[in-house]
Amino acid sequence: MTDRRRINGPLGGTAPLVFTSAVAQTSRPKRPERTRASNELRKIFLRTGLTPSASGSAYLELNNTSKTSTATSLNSPSSNLKITCTVHGPRPLPRSAPFSPNIVLSTHVKYAPFATRQRRGYLRDTTERDLAVHLESALKGVIIADRWPKSGVDIIVTILEGEEDGWEGDGTYCSGLKTGGIIGGWGTMTVLAGCITASCAALVNARIDCLDLICGGVAAVVDSSDAKEKGSMKDYQSLSSALPPNLSIVLDPNPVEHPRILAACVVGYMETRDEMTELWSRGNIPDVSTTAGQLMATEELIDHAIECAKGVNSVLKEAVKESAQAALIRANCEKEPSTILNKPLPLDIAMQG
Repeated sequence: MTDRRRINGPLGGTAPLVFTSAVAQTSRPKRPERTRASNELRKIFLRTGLTPSASGSAYLELNNTSKTSTATSLNSPSSNLKITCTVHGPRPLPRSAPFSPNIVLSTHVKYAPFATRQRRGYLRDTTERDLAVHLESALKGVIIADRWPKSGVDIIVTILEGEEDGWEGDGTYCSGLKTGGIIGGWGTMTVLAGCITASCAALVNARIDCLDLICGGVAAVVDSSDAKEKGSMKDYQSLSSALPPNLSIVLDPNPVEHPRILAACVVGYMETRDEMTELWSRGNIPDVSTTAGQLMATEELIDHAIECAKGVNSVLKEAVKESAQAALIRANCEKEPSTILNKPLPLDIAMQG
């Protein structure tokens, strides 16, 4: 039975008609260019406690730093990453559930219907289920599970704006939906890293005991030959000694900015304990024939993903510190309501590089 109260949007993305006489040949949109250095991260905005009805919540946004053309277009050639996460629990398990000496963790990742150029459905697809499995494995190694026996916690992540798998002009956009038959493209790697960071901030905001702060980091191997021919060698300075001269490793890649991404790796890293709870890599590094060379290149790719996670950790620490200060102010105000005017309110965290 169809839902008569819901007006379903079109299955595919729509764009207005643009005639060639209205747009000049020189003003057509071009591929966004990376203006950051190869080891520079995008600016991050992270704030906790935005959902009062949840035990803990967090909002994460990555700023778009791509250099785009000045063409007149209704579609943005590049997008930001916007993720919201809510934590519900810990709460008792139902009586019908079997006994569990540890807390039962449940993760749910869902793209908003308007998150990508290709409109998403209301039911979860394979990519979203895969992201939930990776997120659960990353968080299981952080939460101290034996503190809450016979309890459960739900982590719900909503992706308001997702990372595209490529530039619209190449026909490889739409995270995991139109990538040559591959489920989950390069943009999914950055989305997973953002989900890990936002979930950790929400867990801390929910006062759930964790071993350490966990952050997601992404690194990718890109073909930098085109960038070097354009004279932007400084932006694609090779970070690896095991790769050929035409390949480079970049931190926090944006698939829209790179014509060819050959391999990528995302990690869930705890800086204080120097441990990884999640590792997901995909792709192949060409022009490296020996097994030892492949292992060395893979190790360097993982090391640079960890370096990216360390950069994100500094922003996460500031967000957790602000959350603790706000909780302390609220607790003092409840005890002494007359001192609420004398307490400074916490400021928003500005985007940091």
